[in-house]
Amino acid sequence: MTDVPEADFDVEKEGQVEIIGWLYQYYNEEPHNQVVNINGGPVKKNDIPAATQLFTTDWVVRYMVDNSLGRFYLEHNEDSTIADKLEYLLPGKLVQSEDTVELKNIKVLDNAMGSGHILVYAFDVLMEMYLEQGYSKRDAAVGIIENNLYGLEIDRRAYQLAYFALMMKLRQYNRRALTMEIMPNIYVFEDTDDITAEDINSWNISEPAKKDLAEIANKFSNARTLGSIVKLNRSFDTSSLKKELSNAISKTDLDVFGIDGKINILSNTLNIVQIFQTKFEVIVTNPPYLNHMDKSLKAYVKKNYKAYCGDMFSIFIWMNINMTTTDGYAAYMTPMVWMFIKTFQKLRESIIDNFEISSLIQMETHAFFDEAFVTIDSFVLKNTVNHSNGIYLRLTDFKGGMEVQGQKVTEAIKYPSVGYVYRTNQANFSKIPGSPIAYWASDNLIHDFEIGTPMSKLVEPRQGLATADNNRFLRQWFEVTYSEIKFDAKSISDSVKSKKKWFPYNKGGAYRKWYGNYDYVVNWQNDGYEIRNFKDHNGKVKSRPQNTSFYFREAITWSGITSGHFSIRYRAASSIHADKGMSAFARGQNRDILFYSLAALNTKLGDLIFEILNPTVSLQVGDVGRFPLIVSRKDKLQIQQLVYKNISIAKDDWNILEIAWDFDNSPLISNIDEHKQPPP
Repeated sequence: MTDVPEADFDVEKEGQVEIIGWLYQYYNEEPHNQVVNINGGPVKKNDIPAATQLFTTDWVVRYMVDNSLGRFYLEHNEDSTIADKLEYLLPGKLVQSEDTVELKNIKVLDNAMGSGHILVYAFDVLMEMYLEQGYSKRDAAVGIIENNLYGLEIDRRAYQLAYFALMMKLRQYNRRALTMEIMPNIYVFEDTDDITAEDINSWNISEPAKKDLAEIANKFSNARTLGSIVKLNRSFDTSSLKKELSNAISKTDLDVFGIDGKINILSNTLNIVQIFQTKFEVIVTNPPYLNHMDKSLKAYVKKNYKAYCGDMFSIFIWMNINMTTTDGYAAYMTPMVWMFIKTFQKLRESIIDNFEISSLIQMETHAFFDEAFVTIDSFVLKNTVNHSNGIYLRLTDFKGGMEVQGQKVTEAIKYPSVGYVYRTNQANFSKIPGSPIAYWASDNLIHDFEIGTPMSKLVEPRQGLATADNNRFLRQWFEVTYSEIKFDAKSISDSVKSKKKWFPYNKGGAYRKWYGNYDYVVNWQNDGYEIRNFKDHNGKVKSRPQNTSFYFREAITWSGITSGHFSIRYRAASSIHADKGMSAFARGQNRDILFYSLAALNTKLGDLIFEILNPTVSLQVGDVGRFPLIVSRKDKLQIQQLVYKNISIAKDDWNILEIAWDFDNSPLISNIDEHKQPPP
């Protein structure tokens, strides 16, 4: 465990909480790696805790709590001086509230609490608030545990660590804590599938209570999988139900049928129901990241959270901000993809229209993980309609891990004018197709989106053929008999008439502008009969021959995987385009627009715009379709001539390779005396 900061072991610096979290993450590291590396398959129920629990770095916790709980308190206590003690409170105007909120009524929830790191730091911040208002440390500690902190968790081991951590915080300030009847308001989800209607009907409780409890037992039957996303369709009188349950407990020591155990599970579940029915001033969490859901979980989230079901974390984003009070805050650490890709467009639009992005920190690709399988951001939403500029920190250029990222945050707080701090109104995001959270976009660039024509209206971006087994159906052109390749097919009918087996296949390929990547051929004999009828063991067709009417047409094309740098090429008529060799085709007879588009997309501005539309390594046809094209009639002809020249140069460059099918001879021998040159 050499990569855990030494300070995290220092009890005097509150390292005891850090080390609890780190130990638990390392305990889970092996099962986590086993689960998330199962070839992208669905995660099973018992593996969900290992797959989704990741320890939240300390400075991120402090940023989230300082800018949610801290900001909420400061907005309701104009004379407070605790801002000086909130190390990660970002600079920004505070909107003072006319409403007063008693400190004991500020409720803080972490509904995916893990080992309790967020709640423990929230305890420390609340302690400063209580002390400022004249409470003794002893009374403050009791008040915080009894009134302010709430937590939920699906993993019992993590819940136990959180319970222990909070009780130790209480014990730190109140030596009698362990002998007092004080219980933290944190709960672990338990399945209620063993509690039958027959069980409930046998208990000595009222008929309305039986009906309510049966409904709750049904809702929480799979609670260890669903956790905080269990959806209730109505409210329940939990206090009355708990009283009735307590009367149903056996008065003897004999519990042969386990009735008392089932009643205790339902009683604990009622505590969770009450949390679901509560509005919180502050919710802070590092939600689970899970998109490889099993069949039943996927069906559940589509039914109950259809617009936000792209990943488990996106459900938490929407759910948590809606669980806050008016002017309350919800803070998160999540994968960055929600800010840009189409899967989360509805989520972005709903946030932009209904809430305020108070602040956001976008981190460097490798900051949180050594491997770039997920890029992280952390942000705070406010439950109010947007009326002020948010503050955004763009840390994407600062490598060196989370420690360096944290240093850059504190630097931005000390020097708010540094170049990676942005202030913008989120209304601007709606002016860009897809509403990406493009906070760094300049006014001029946003104006280009407003006046430009989306490329999808000028050309037709389309995905192509997915064979489902490239090893079977694809070859490099020099691996097959040359005479079996049809290099000049112009249409589907042309390919069928030729009776050839192999046809040029536009697979995408490496970074290359203007022309190139003519490498592969595909078995499209008899109009792709073998591919079209390629089935799995259940008889289901595996291949996807999409947009076949565009096969063999002239196009501009790019690779689906861009590695952060976009390049686009001209593709002469005669190829079948692949699902990863995505292409755009002229509409009607407007061939010239292909070359004009090629020029615009291959500029540095093209890279800049695609970083806004989709900064991931996978660029989709929809992203190209949203590119704003401004056609200059004055310069159109000159631009097209330059494009033709660039294509010609790139084509000559490609064809000097011996693996190019149009290779003639090496330029190295072009200056040899004619009589000494080898025969063509």
